[in-house]
Amino acid sequence: MQFIAMVTMLLDHIGVVWFPDDSTWRVIGRLALPLYAYALVIGYLRTRNVNLYIWRMLAIAAISQIPYSLTFRTLEINTVGTLFICLLMLWALDKLKDKHALQIAIAAATVFLVELVPVSYGAYLPVLIIIYRYLPDRWMAPLHFALNLVFMFYKGWTVQLFSILATLLLVYMPVFLSTIDRIRVPRVIWRSFYPLHLVFIAAIDYSNLLEIR
Repeated sequence: MQFIAMVTMLLDHIGVVWFPDDSTWRVIGRLALPLYAYALVIGYLRTRNVNLYIWRMLAIAAISQIPYSLTFRTLEINTVGTLFICLLMLWALDKLKDKHALQIAIAAATVFLVELVPVSYGAYLPVLIIIYRYLPDRWMAPLHFALNLVFMFYKGWTVQLFSILATLLLVYMPVFLSTIDRIRVPRVIWRSFYPLHLVFIAAIDYSNLLEIR
């Protein structure tokens, strides 16, 4: 799962920067975000030290921000930053597990915050993570598809419809993913890949611009 997430994200970002008119790159790249979101949920549930996990996510988000802004020419918070906010949401929801009204308030406040503040994927990501964290497997694909439909009409994200393929893989083809997962991704690569690949793309893109000038 980690291997697929990294490769498809890399292809997605290559497409955004160098092949914006070829939607094939973006379609393939739609697999990445759900896999990263699911990995966050699994990592949160399995970690032995939640505080360390939170601080590590914050560090990766902070390190990634400048390369992200340079790569995509934007000031919005990068995707790991959005995942960090979602991680805080999961932590808060579990702390308030016996107070359902407060849980709903925390979830709603998170969704509102990421729509108010310019962050990558906005409200889409916390809602998807809530689906992965709290819903049974049989509901994941239908609700993910419904979420895609909402954002297709809300923000015109038609390509995002293809992200449902990732959830279908997670729910209906776990054997396939477990086979792929035999390709062990060292933790240092998994944790550093996001900022490093952005640095790589930004460096090449800006060097090309300088050559043109």
